[in-house]
Amino acid sequence: MKRRNFCFYSALFTLSACTATTQSPNPAPSPVVSKLPKLRFAVSDAKGMADLQKDYESLRGVLTKILETPVEFFPVDSYIAVVAALQQDQVDLVFTGPSEYVVMRSRTNVIPIAAIERRDYYPVIVTRAESGIKTVKDLKGKTIALWEVGSTSGYLGPLKLLIEAGLDPKKDVTIEMMGKKGLPALKNGGVDAWGGSFKRYEKFLEEEKLTEQALPMLVKGPTLPSDPFVLNSKLDAALVSDIQRRIFDNQAQILEAIAPADGEKFQGAKMVEVQDQDYNLIREVYQAIGQGAFLQG
Repeated sequence: MKRRNFCFYSALFTLSACTATTQSPNPAPSPVVSKLPKLRFAVSDAKGMADLQKDYESLRGVLTKILETPVEFFPVDSYIAVVAALQQDQVDLVFTGPSEYVVMRSRTNVIPIAAIERRDYYPVIVTRAESGIKTVKDLKGKTIALWEVGSTSGYLGPLKLLIEAGLDPKKDVTIEMMGKKGLPALKNGGVDAWGGSFKRYEKFLEEEKLTEQALPMLVKGPTLPSDPFVLNSKLDAALVSDIQRRIFDNQAQILEAIAPADGEKFQGAKMVEVQDQDYNLIREVYQAIGQGAFLQG
């Protein structure tokens, strides 16, 4: 994606009381954000204040500095709680996942302003070497472990791979939501396959001292949508533009602050521009599995 160029110019002209007209140097852009008493900040994947402080305190500090406004955490226990907070105008800025964004957008019309593109963020489906399964189509009638309902890389991404192979996730396979127990269950023969993020698969192989030959990959999907920063749609347009500009102008600081968060899943990430249509992949999967109504406001 091409990065937007954000250029804001301000000029101040003064008249000399005695002689010719002169123009003063261009000052810095007007600090629109600092007119807010505070900015309320939520992270949809952080459960409660303890997780927020553990993973995102550094980011909160950077945001406070670059926005020249006190940024305060607004703790939640689920992305549905974030939706409610946005509807009740209790939160201003949210950092969220791709699938969570789609739900928020359908119910609150939040404004995506920037996104964090993770490194190696794509779904895979893997099996055991001795399973006899060679292709995704061979999973018909088999059991596959996924992460949790709604997860982008651990649910929607693998479902898309099943659908692209001609399988109906509701009829052709048995799906078990196993979270962290999924890969160990695959290793021990409890399920026939596992679907999830490549990074989680890679980390499991390393921890268990296994090779890719032991748990071979059946398919690798495309890069998944990025994790967006979104703003409450009730905010003034000038305020939205100012926050967006400041975030892109200070993206190196933001990336450094967020890199250790949530199991270091943002290590090596980059900031990209974002548009609502970037998340149509998520919507398409929900429609394909008969859950399109879930995305209606």
